[in-house]
Amino acid sequence: MIKRPDEIVLMAESGRLLAQVFAALDRWPLQGRSTMEINDFVERMIVDELQARPASKGQYGFPYVLNTSIDNVVCHGVPSTADVLREGQIVNLDITLEKNGYIADSSTTYPVGAVTPSARRLVRTAYEAMWKGIAVVRPGARLGDIGHAIARYARRHGYSVVKEYCGHGIGREMHEEPQILHYGHPNTGRVLEEGMVFTIEPMLNQGRPAIRQRAGEWPVYTRDGTLSAQFEHTVAVTRKGVRVLTLRPDETPLCAVDAA
Repeated sequence: MIKRPDEIVLMAESGRLLAQVFAALDRWPLQGRSTMEINDFVERMIVDELQARPASKGQYGFPYVLNTSIDNVVCHGVPSTADVLREGQIVNLDITLEKNGYIADSSTTYPVGAVTPSARRLVRTAYEAMWKGIAVVRPGARLGDIGHAIARYARRHGYSVVKEYCGHGIGREMHEEPQILHYGHPNTGRVLEEGMVFTIEPMLNQGRPAIRQRAGEWPVYTRDGTLSAQFEHTVAVTRKGVRVLTLRPDETPLCAVDAA
């Protein structure tokens, strides 16, 4: 769905507020905290401080405001008082926020304290792979170009891309068309147009891309037990290229992007 300029202004405001949540988490030591404590911290900030709505709460029956995916959890990790973060782990925090009827979606994988070099390399590569996808976004590019750039970069560094989950259009609804695959062939798929808004959110595994999940239950794990990392931004296709609506205040883009 193509967004009007006034709609993108509202989505950018949601993205700006969500970026503030991540900026606060960047300053908040995670080691020793339960994932439920993180959930409650984020909910208080979104509702009380930012006067917004945590869009994930109640979506598809999910009762929390964010996903907390630790180590070999690929996605949809569920906050719990029993899951206390320990040094050496990695954790993906996936958060959505709605303001004025429009939703922004973003995630970051955090190293908890000192992590192994292999874990840090995975996290860094997942972040860079997301930006490889963002870098090709512009009017006239195709969806396959995004997935191809991401998967090629991941493979070059020895990682696999999870194929069961993808980015998505976003706006008044959390999940809209089109689907944004994180693998594919260049010059294939839908042509990108100015006003399209969607997420790019690749999940990279240290081992094979296969996943496992109990039917109808969260979370999703790597089948071989290796680590998985993910990053996500909400982006808008502009007349000249791409605007990252959820860019953090102190985040330096790894490609050319349009300013507000």
